[in-house]
Amino acid sequence: MIRRDFAAAVNIVWCVCLWGAVGIAQAADVIDASLARVDDEKKLAWYDLQLLDIEGRAFSETTSPYDRLPANAEGVVRDAVWKLSRHSAGLCARFVTNATSIQAKWTLTSTRLAMPHMAATGVSGLDLYVKTERGQWRWLATGSPTEQENSKVLVRSVPVGKREYMLYLPLYNGVSEVEIGIPSDATLAKAQSHVHKPIVFYGTSITHGACASRPGMVHTAILGRRLGYPVVNLGFSGNGRMEAEVAKLMSEIDASVYVIDCLPNIRAEEVTQRTEPLVRILRDAHPETPILLVEDRSYADSFLIESKRLRNEQSRAALRAVLERLNDAGEKNVYYLEGEHLLGSDGEGTVDSSHPTDLGFLRQADAFEEVLRPVLGLSNK
Repeated sequence: MIRRDFAAAVNIVWCVCLWGAVGIAQAADVIDASLARVDDEKKLAWYDLQLLDIEGRAFSETTSPYDRLPANAEGVVRDAVWKLSRHSAGLCARFVTNATSIQAKWTLTSTRLAMPHMAATGVSGLDLYVKTERGQWRWLATGSPTEQENSKVLVRSVPVGKREYMLYLPLYNGVSEVEIGIPSDATLAKAQSHVHKPIVFYGTSITHGACASRPGMVHTAILGRRLGYPVVNLGFSGNGRMEAEVAKLMSEIDASVYVIDCLPNIRAEEVTQRTEPLVRILRDAHPETPILLVEDRSYADSFLIESKRLRNEQSRAALRAVLERLNDAGEKNVYYLEGEHLLGSDGEGTVDSSHPTDLGFLRQADAFEEVLRPVLGLSNK
């Protein structure tokens, strides 16, 4: 097992500033104010989000700056995967500012703002978090979309002081442009870079973010905040199928751990056929990197609907059989997360028996965290 020195995560030079009394903000490069688009009448400076580091983007050569797969993946992965990869799920930017108000403008690539079972704030909205004086991320504001081009005040009347913020991008829509607006006399800086390699998630609509009420509530984002690791979200709605083409792209990412969570999109026969080849592709490129195999969550109505219960049982049995074969072959650093209690046991964690509500995502994050902490060499909470 790869072990990380937890103390390294805090081996950072901290800039201590006012937060009511005392707050903490880590700043790296201050953005040149001349790069901002200034609205003299409103005394606002608008900064393109690309001036910051876009976290969750694992590939530099992309068709759009907010795509999740590289441009050369088009025509290699299936068309459905390519189109879904252009959603900005999991992408975010951390920044430090002394602004007393923060606004945002964003242009969506699709006019479809919401889905019947998922709110527009999750599908097409923005989510703003702030780091407290104790180093904890707290939700601060959500940018609610009302049309394809949006301009919203996220927060105003912020007490004087320099703070670190994180802005999450839409889960089930793409963005062509995002700007942060702050008072023209305020400063904007990149946050200190992460000291860890990313956690890379490959999965289905659930990993993609359905049906979180806002972008920061998908379990991958929750885990990123809790663990202090960057996260790469390769969730493809209905299309997380353990495909070799996606595995090869994943293998180009130098990860802290690879999380494979595809069972909701494939049946037992495909689990048997595809899991081990996927593991081998990752292993050829990264012989020691931990891999976490995840069972499918239990359908909330599977206690009564036999066909759904059997699907869970059969796919899980197939995945466990693959794990046993890998273990028998001497494969190291392959871990396992059971699915029975990913969403809790009371049936209240989904919107449609399959996709989590915010409650379901919180429970799922708890289950993942319990397994990931020791894999990453982190101390218990």
